[in-house]
Amino acid sequence: MTISIRTNATIFLSLLLPVLNPCHAISRSVPTYILANDDDDNQRGSVHGRIVTQDGQPAAYVSITVKGTAKGTTTADDGSYHLRHLAPGEHTLVVSFVGLQTQEQTITVTAGQNAQLDLTLTETARQLGEVLVKGYKSTNQVPVTVGKVAIKPMDLPQSVAVVERDVLDRQQTLRLSDVLANTNGVYISGSTGGFQEEISARGFAFGSSNTFKNGVRFNNGVMPEVSSLERVEVLKGSSAILFGNVAAGGILNLVTKKPRFESGGQVAMRVGSFGFYKPSFDVYTGLTQNIAVRLNGTYENSRSFRDDVRGERIYLNPSILAKIGTRTELLVEADYLRDKRTLDFGIGAINYAIPDVPRNRFLGTAWGYNQVNQTGVTATLTHRLTDQWQVRATGGLQDFSSDQFGTTRPNASSQFIKTNGDWQRGIQRTQVDEKYYIGQIDLTGQFSTGTIKHTLLIGADADSYRTNTTAFNPLAKYDTINVFNPAKYRLRTDIPTLTARQLTQAPIDRAGVYVQDLIALTNKLKVLAGVRWSYQQTGSTVTTLNDNKATTTSNFDDAFTPRFGLVYQPRETTALFVSYANSFALNTGVDVAGNALPPSFINQYEAGIKNDLFNGLLSANATVYQIKNSNLAQTSLENGNTNANIKELAGEVTSRGVEVDVKSKTIRGFSFLAGYSYNETRYTQSNTYIVGSLLRYNPNHTANASLFYTLQRPGFGQGLQLGFTAFYVGERQAGRSTRVTVANDTYRLIELPAYTQLNASVGYVRARYAIRANVTNLLNQLSYNVHDDNSINPIAPRQVSATLSWNW
Repeated sequence: MTISIRTNATIFLSLLLPVLNPCHAISRSVPTYILANDDDDNQRGSVHGRIVTQDGQPAAYVSITVKGTAKGTTTADDGSYHLRHLAPGEHTLVVSFVGLQTQEQTITVTAGQNAQLDLTLTETARQLGEVLVKGYKSTNQVPVTVGKVAIKPMDLPQSVAVVERDVLDRQQTLRLSDVLANTNGVYISGSTGGFQEEISARGFAFGSSNTFKNGVRFNNGVMPEVSSLERVEVLKGSSAILFGNVAAGGILNLVTKKPRFESGGQVAMRVGSFGFYKPSFDVYTGLTQNIAVRLNGTYENSRSFRDDVRGERIYLNPSILAKIGTRTELLVEADYLRDKRTLDFGIGAINYAIPDVPRNRFLGTAWGYNQVNQTGVTATLTHRLTDQWQVRATGGLQDFSSDQFGTTRPNASSQFIKTNGDWQRGIQRTQVDEKYYIGQIDLTGQFSTGTIKHTLLIGADADSYRTNTTAFNPLAKYDTINVFNPAKYRLRTDIPTLTARQLTQAPIDRAGVYVQDLIALTNKLKVLAGVRWSYQQTGSTVTTLNDNKATTTSNFDDAFTPRFGLVYQPRETTALFVSYANSFALNTGVDVAGNALPPSFINQYEAGIKNDLFNGLLSANATVYQIKNSNLAQTSLENGNTNANIKELAGEVTSRGVEVDVKSKTIRGFSFLAGYSYNETRYTQSNTYIVGSLLRYNPNHTANASLFYTLQRPGFGQGLQLGFTAFYVGERQAGRSTRVTVANDTYRLIELPAYTQLNASVGYVRARYAIRANVTNLLNQLSYNVHDDNSINPIAPRQVSATLSWNW
């Protein structure tokens, strides 16, 4: 699809500016450009609104001009626009887009007022004899913000996946696991206690160091709120050059909704199975011509298919954008999450096998809970030094606290579930208080040395964790329950009092500097090269509270992590690439001489092809990779050592895989996305585990496919949307890997069955309102998310939900 451009050069410029101006890409505000001089702003008015297609979808990059003048703008990604500095009186707006019917609308502008004009464009088969410029970007053309510099994925020797807000709305996503069903190779590898979804990619687990919100790390010890997200970005593979100590599988960035310089919003109510209800709101406005604000939030109250399990959460996400002069922007974003839900470690395992008990059976106590309070504030100052150079500084802080109180995990602390189903329940409590601080600065720019073009990134960052964990004296025997027959025993319902036993203080201080350059040797051949130096200091102070005795340990490491990639583009719409990247993982423990262990280095090799087909209507990418940690820390066997704290870099883990992604734009009302991944992560050397054995939690195969249709024909039913999503998770294993160093080892793996989940959705979407409904797990498939052998959580059965929303 293409945009219709009139011969007026100013309109052509207004279309190009949103692409060329990185500041607008960061703020996501409506790109309005004033192409004539105006006098007194107080004596002028403005017009704002939203342009949608006849199926109710946002019409991005549509040209809007004031007839007979040089004033113009284009719509943003969400179809919104804002024309400022208009003289009072009647004006005719010309709205055009190739393939859509050009419209002219007359509107009266009043001094000091902001008039609103929303339009719906319809398709036309008329061919326009005008200059044509590509009017939208494919998924391979839009840079991800977490990359720190505006490099198109087509030029990046790395696999990238992005899930946009439109997909989140159509699928009515509720949890991050719903979002990741659209990203092959990135998957939920486990769930703990019903309050956390554990994420992995390419065989390596993500932690809080790999999970970001608006480019800043955040604690993923609680399920993040999805309703506030504009999109989800995934950089697969190593990103150590950008962020230092991150796992090799990739990083995940959650991008929240940004302030906008016009007034509008949405209120919505979602209801669903098992007594679920969730009201939400999203309000934005431009307070002045230079200040815009936005506030979205939600309240959630839910029960569960699990007996006696329920949850409640409150979320708020305020933000403010201030334009300080013509070249500087300050964006301040905050969020607050309070999440409290029943502590639920699932159905347990018997002799490393999943027992045949109903999916809804709950083994904990109704009063047990996990409560999290999470508050974060991030400020980003962006200043354009010139049209080619900008500097961006970010500062942030986050406060995370959790209180977990309830039954111990089944099979924990040697309290195994017996063959007859009897399990002696214990009670445990843990409190965590974590404070996180970060500061970073990036200089990005473009320049040329002769005929060679450069896209340069130079940056530095420093962050700090202060984590205090309080462990309480557990109650070893609370009562006994039978997992097959809960009525067999009389269960206790009282809440015991536990006393604090131990305080662990675990500070982490990190700093790094990095430089990266995308070098365009020719239009077809590009090189991405860079290096980062990282320093990290860790430690712990463990204090026993009854006698106030403390033990302190500390460790520090530094490391260089290089990156090199080669991209060859035989034509503008195809890119072949190969790359090498290096990352590192810090180790705990000491060697046989008592010295701190050095970090383990992880080498990754990747090759792939990226294609934009049919003028960008379809993107098809394929990637192969190998990731190898060839100096994995394992318990030292020297001189018959059995102290697990004395280690040697004697192990090796190798991950190999293939990934395929396909994504389309809307074609005659249809759009789809699909993907497949194969991964094999094994111990290729080990003195502890069987060489050749697979690592736990990682499915060899994952696949996803989503098909969407919107009825575009004018008349009854216009705006009707249908959707169908399927994702497949292959066989994987949990439990505990067999140790070759232990005679008569009782550890065993738990084989988890593969499953395919089908979801269906239907909606009716108009400019002002939308009604949506969806069904998840249509075939009522049963499988499990498992952590070790002590948190075995069944996936949810078939569920139904519906959402009614109103826009203004």
